[in-house]
Amino acid sequence: MGATAGLILSSGASSADEGKERGFKIGACDWTLGKRNDPGSFEVAKRIGLDGVQVDLGTPEGDSPICPPEVREKFLAAAKERGLEIGSIALGTLNDNPYKSDPRAERWVSEAIPVAKALGVQVILLAFFSDGDLRGDKAGVDMAVERLKKVAPKAEEAGVFLGIESWLSAEEHLDIIARIGSPAIKVYYDIGNSHHVGHDIYKEIRELGTKHICEFHAKDYDDLYGKGSINFPEVRRAMDDIGYRGWMHIEGIKTPLGMEESIRYDAEYLRKLFPRKA
Repeated sequence: MGATAGLILSSGASSADEGKERGFKIGACDWTLGKRNDPGSFEVAKRIGLDGVQVDLGTPEGDSPICPPEVREKFLAAAKERGLEIGSIALGTLNDNPYKSDPRAERWVSEAIPVAKALGVQVILLAFFSDGDLRGDKAGVDMAVERLKKVAPKAEEAGVFLGIESWLSAEEHLDIIARIGSPAIKVYYDIGNSHHVGHDIYKEIRELGTKHICEFHAKDYDDLYGKGSINFPEVRRAMDDIGYRGWMHIEGIKTPLGMEESIRYDAEYLRKLFPRKA
């Protein structure tokens, strides 16, 4: 399709050397900020010193559309007022209303594509956890593949990436992507989740590359960043090797610290390793 070349060119990785000339943006998920599907997340992000927010689109009631125009305007206005960006959008509702089985979810993913365009973002996170988990579910994977095949041309035409975030390995993700056969389908790579289930994240980042990774969640299940089990300097080296530059969104906080204190600590740690100009 005509939009395919545009997708490839705008995905940020024509070469590792070119990628190294750009920098990183540090954001946080609005649900981590305590403001899921709430424009107030941008006020919190501004206080913490973030570059932007990953916005969850919420769960529509009944037959309501995903993020109607009047809601989009509120998010755009909130971001502009605080001088921040909408980093990407997420369909977290797919955890409870699985894309692999809920017919409404198929509609929501399709509706999210023009929402992404209206909000000026290129990445839509598709969540596959909880009830939507794909591990050991061949029928569920097959259904997700068939549905993504149908919606991929619309995403290609819009220049939008649909990022699969799941517990699956890089190899399993690559198999799904190969079966769909569209550059619009990528992996939303959660560093903490993949490490938590035993995947070699430093190898997987290099294996998937920017051809298949659209964006990252930063996370450490064990402690504040730099104190836990994630070797963030090695994550940076892996990103350098594949030429990735772009958003890293913080997900999760560490108690007993307060939400803002925890995110601020993690953001300041990340900023030293992943500067705005690298």
